[in-house]
Amino acid sequence: MVKSFPGGIHPPYRKEATSALAIERMNPPKTVAIPLQQHIGSRCDPLVAVGDRVLMGHKIGDSSAPISAPVHSSVSGKVTAIEQRPHPNGRTVLSVVIANDFQDEMVALMPAPKLEQLTAEQLTALIREAGIVGMGGGGFPTHAKLKPPQGVVLDAVLLNGAECEPYLTTDHRVMLEWSADVVYGLRCLMKAARVEKGYIGIEVNKPDAIEALKAEAKDYSSIEIVSLAVKYPQGAEIQLIDACLGRKVPSGKLPLHVGVVVNNVHTAQAVAKSLRTGVPSIERVITVAGNCMERPGNLLVRVGTTFADILADRGLKCEPYKLISGGPMMGIAMYSADVAVCKCTSGILALSKDEATYRIPGNCVRCAKCVDVCPMLLHPTFIAQYAERGMMERAEEYGAVDCRECGACTYVCPVNLPLTQHIRLAKSDIYAKRK
Repeated sequence: MVKSFPGGIHPPYRKEATSALAIERMNPPKTVAIPLQQHIGSRCDPLVAVGDRVLMGHKIGDSSAPISAPVHSSVSGKVTAIEQRPHPNGRTVLSVVIANDFQDEMVALMPAPKLEQLTAEQLTALIREAGIVGMGGGGFPTHAKLKPPQGVVLDAVLLNGAECEPYLTTDHRVMLEWSADVVYGLRCLMKAARVEKGYIGIEVNKPDAIEALKAEAKDYSSIEIVSLAVKYPQGAEIQLIDACLGRKVPSGKLPLHVGVVVNNVHTAQAVAKSLRTGVPSIERVITVAGNCMERPGNLLVRVGTTFADILADRGLKCEPYKLISGGPMMGIAMYSADVAVCKCTSGILALSKDEATYRIPGNCVRCAKCVDVCPMLLHPTFIAQYAERGMMERAEEYGAVDCRECGACTYVCPVNLPLTQHIRLAKSDIYAKRK
C-alpha cells in the first residue's frame, strides 16, 4: 500500500540528469575551509591554531554545549587561517582554513566493537564523537535526538528516504549503492534510542532503492520499508511520520513527543561507516545539477570544499543565473560560490535563467490554492498578509510557527505572492519576542 499525507504538490522533479549516475569521488581541493558550525545549536570552539599540522579525522573544533557536534579535518595539511567565511546559511561563520598536503594521512582509527557488544550509551557517545548530524539538510546533532527529555518514551526510529525535493538524487544513490550501511546504521540508531521498531520511508519513484533495502533488511523483522506516494513535501518530518506511522505531531511539539526519532538515510549510512571504520564525519554525497552544469552528478566530496571548486571540477556551460545550496523548494540562494560544503549540504544547483526566473507578485485573488496544498492545514495567505502588515500577533494566532516553510503555497500561487517568505518573517519575529 502506498502511503501519503493531506495536501502537497507535484512539481516537476527534474531528477533524470543524475538519478542513474553512480556516486563519484571528487579529488580533494588544494584548500578546505571547514566551518566550526555545521549544525543546529552552539558553534564549536577551535581546537587548533594557525600553523598547526593536522591529519584527516583530527578534531579541530568542539563545544561543551548539549546541542552541538564536533568538527574534524577532512584533509591532512597545515592550518593557514581561522577566520570568518561565508556559510551556506547566508551568514559568515568562523572557519578553519587548511592547506591540503595531499598525503591523506589519517589519525589513528579505532573501529567500534560489534553492535551486540555496545550499550545504548556507548553508541550515542560514539555518534557524538564522530560529529554526525542530520544530513538531509536540518543539521540537528544526531546524538541529541537519541537522548529524549525525562518522561518522553520513544518506540520507533524512522529513516527519511523520500527525497522529495526536485533535482536532488543524493539519498537515492546512497540507498541504492550503500544499502547495507543504511540498514546497519538504522539498527545502530534503534539500539541507541532503545526502540524495537525501525522504518524507512521511500517514494515509489525509487523502486530500485526500495528493492535494495528490502533485500538488505529481509532478515530483520523489526525493520519495515514503507512505500510512499510521490508528492512534495513527503520528506518533511511531520508529513513523513503521518504517512508512515499514522501519527499526528501536535502543534508546537516535536517527533519525539509521538515516540519517533527521524533521521535521514545518509545520516544512517554515516553512522554505519563511522562505527565500522572509526572515520568521523568528514565527507558526504551531494547532487550537482542544473542546466548550467557541464557534467552533473552525485559526488562524494570532502567537507570544506568550496562550491567554486566543485563547479570548476564539473564544468559550467554558462554563468548560473541562480546558485542554490540544497533543493529549489527549501534551499538557499548563494551570494557567493566561496561557500563551503557542510555536513548538511545535500546539493548544489546551478540554475539557468529559464529555470529560475523571478516573477513580479500581484494581488491575492482569494483562490485558496495555498490552503488546499498546505501540508500543515494552515491558511498561508492570511498569515502572510498579517506578517506583511506587521500584525505578528494575528499571524501567530493563525499558526505561523507551525509552518514548515516547504514553499508549496508560494509554488501554487497564481499571482506569485512570496507567501513562504512573509511567513518566515513572521516566525522570526515571533521567536525573537519569545526569547
